[in-house]
Amino acid sequence: MIETQLYLISPLDVGGDFPQRLERALAAGKGPKSQLVTAFQFRVKGVDSHEAAELAAPLQAICAAHDVAFIVNDSVALAKRLKADGVHLGQDDGSPRDAREELGREAQIGVTCHASRHMAMEAGEAGADYVAFGAFYPSTTKDKGPDAEVPELETLQWWSQIFEIPCVAIGGITPDNCAPLIAAGADFLAVSGAVWGGNEVAAIEAFAKVIKRT
Repeated sequence: MIETQLYLISPLDVGGDFPQRLERALAAGKGPKSQLVTAFQFRVKGVDSHEAAELAAPLQAICAAHDVAFIVNDSVALAKRLKADGVHLGQDDGSPRDAREELGREAQIGVTCHASRHMAMEAGEAGADYVAFGAFYPSTTKDKGPDAEVPELETLQWWSQIFEIPCVAIGGITPDNCAPLIAAGADFLAVSGAVWGGNEVAAIEAFAKVIKRT
């Protein structure tokens, strides 16, 4: 059985010393025989494509050096401009089929499915490379709204038992609350605040300890 891996989501501010922080986080997740962090999502808001490209360049280079997939949030156009490894689509960001036509068959395309098994199956049928369920816990990154349905652990179990497409758990995930998600079958944990809100190296090491013992 393959161990659960981490999918890092950037904070909204990726300027300043963030490239150095990303470098430290990816290095901390690299073991002699395994790699804990396998994807990084570039998620910035309110900037034009030129500024986004400038912010992305050093981060994309760091990810490439560590063999970590560089995924662009929401924008197929930006992913294409950056020649990113893939794109993550919300329910209002277009279809995986259209993204595939734009980005090519090698692109990694993920889809937010909230708590919906139906959305996940539709995404899989449309060619998604992974589906994301969440938010499992209160989150400032994953804004689910006050009335949004919280996914059940059984959804991860159901998906992992039936489908080969990987599933990602997202939303407020920390080293202290991630064990049930791992046990339920999450292939990836999408994390942001738990890593970037403090010491990124200590956070990555804490996640690694939980993953290894779960």
